[in-house]
Amino acid sequence: DVSTVERAIKSGLAYVTEDRKQLGLVLINNVMHNNTLANHKGISKNFVIDEYTERKAANEYRQKLRIRTPSIYQDVVNLSGGNQQKVVLAKWLFANPDVLILDEPTRGIDVGAKYEIYSIVNDLVAAGKAVIFISSEMPELLGTCDRIYVMNEGAIVAEMPVAEASQENIMGAIMRSGEKV
Repeated sequence: DVSTVERAIKSGLAYVTEDRKQLGLVLINNVMHNNTLANHKGISKNFVIDEYTERKAANEYRQKLRIRTPSIYQDVVNLSGGNQQKVVLAKWLFANPDVLILDEPTRGIDVGAKYEIYSIVNDLVAAGKAVIFISSEMPELLGTCDRIYVMNEGAIVAEMPVAEASQENIMGAIMRSGEKV
């Protein structure tokens, strides 16, 4: 049952929204507080947040994801788009999900940050995590995914392993489904 965010987290599911500024971050909060938002149990004892544990976790994810910030106390509103996206990823990774859904994870970030996001995704997959990568950029899907599903109006209209996928095959599936491009 994943009818609430809390139940989804307990079930090992995490969702990184495509709108990091409105839905993924608390912009007026710092990197540390944003990093630990999805897993307060991981930093608290008897319902009281342990600041040392929170600081340690934030620093760990700052290093692990190469979040470029002068301090974990820096407000996320002052970070670049790529670093904001890494803070959103850190928040969900700190919850230790088994399945991570990434919705347009590289939208609005520079090429260097995109490469770092791809590297993080590859590391997660290598660690045995399942990653669902949603993107409107076909080259990104072809370079990142093992399997591609084409959807139209909420229904899967085509499925193909990446070895069989090409822009032509994907566009053909879209056209056959009635989607106008």
